[in-house]
Amino acid sequence: MSRKKLQTVCEPTVNHVSTGIWEDDETALAARAAWLHFAGGKTQGEVAKTMGIQSTKAHRLISKARSEGIVRFFVEGPIAGCIGLEEELRQKFALAQCTVVPNIDHGELPLHTLGAAGARFLLALLATGQHKTIGVGNGRTLAAAADRLPITKAHGVRFVSLLGGLTRKLSAGPFDVIHKLAERTGAEAFLLPVPFVANSKKDRDVLALQVGVTHVLEMGRSATVYFAGIGEVDPAQGYLSAGGMVDPPDLQAAHDDGACAELLGNFIDADGAHIPSTITERALVPRFADLETQNIVAIAGGTAKIQAIRSVLKSGLLSGLITDEATARGLVHENPGPEPGKKKRKTAVGRN
Repeated sequence: MSRKKLQTVCEPTVNHVSTGIWEDDETALAARAAWLHFAGGKTQGEVAKTMGIQSTKAHRLISKARSEGIVRFFVEGPIAGCIGLEEELRQKFALAQCTVVPNIDHGELPLHTLGAAGARFLLALLATGQHKTIGVGNGRTLAAAADRLPITKAHGVRFVSLLGGLTRKLSAGPFDVIHKLAERTGAEAFLLPVPFVANSKKDRDVLALQVGVTHVLEMGRSATVYFAGIGEVDPAQGYLSAGGMVDPPDLQAAHDDGACAELLGNFIDADGAHIPSTITERALVPRFADLETQNIVAIAGGTAKIQAIRSVLKSGLLSGLITDEATARGLVHENPGPEPGKKKRKTAVGRN
C-alpha cells in the first residue's frame, strides 16, 4: 500500500479547541515547586525557603502539580514477563510495534494500567516531532491515557477527532479526550460537532458537506497516525449501546450479522473480515477503505474484550497494539492472524 501524502486543508473557524498550558501564575508556581522537589530532591521545607513561601503553600503547590498532570511517573526499559508476550503478538499478528504492561487494576477494564501505557505512547509519539496531525478515537481507555499524559508542549501538532461527537451521554463523547489532549499539550484540537450516527445515510451525507465538518474530515484523512480504542459488539452492555451512541436494535442487527468488534465505527467479524453495517453508513466515521491505508495504533484490554481485540488483530488493520499483560496472555494462546509480511505495515513512532 502506498503511503498517503499529508494533505493541506483550510483551518475551520468552528469545531476548534485550543488552549495554552502555562496560562496562570499558580500553575507556573506549581511547576517550579514540583521541579525543586522531585528533580532537585529538596524537602517541602526547603522548597518553601527557596521560593520564599510558607511550607503549607509549598505542600499545596506540589500536590497541585501532581493532581493536574504536571508531574507524572513512567518506568523506562523492558518489563520482565511482558517482553516475550510483545514479541509473540508482533509475530502472530504482523504488528510493527506492541506494548504489553503489567496489570495494576482489579476488574474487567484495566483503565489505570492502559491509561499509563497510553500516556507513555503519546509522549513518545510527540517526542519524534514527525506526526503533525494525529487522529483520535473516543472511549474511556483513550480518556484515561489523555488524563495520565504529563503536561508537555507540542507546538505545531493538531489532534483531530475521527468520530462524530454529539452523543446522548456526555461520558460517551470524544470531547473529553480532545479537550484533555489540548490542555496537556497546548496543541490545537479539532472536533466533529455532529452526531456519531445520523438518522439516515442521506442525513449523514448532508452533515458531511457542512463547511466546518468537511475540513475536519479532511484533516482526519490526512493524519499520519490514528490512536483508537476497540469496542466489543454487545447490544446490552457494550460501550456503543451503554453510551447512547447507537440504538440497541441497530447494534443487535450488526451482532446478528456476525460482528464482534468495532474499530472507529467500523465492524469486524471473528475472522477479521469487514462487516458492512447500516450503522457505519449513517455514521460520521472513517470509511473502512480509509482504515486499510492508515497507520493505526489501538489501545485496548480487559478479558471481556479479548475476542474483539483478536478480531481486529486478524483484520490486519493495526500497525500497533497497547494492551495489558492478562489480555496479552489470552491473545497469544489463540490462532494467529495474517502471516507477517503479507501486508505492508507502517510504523507509528518515528515515521511520517
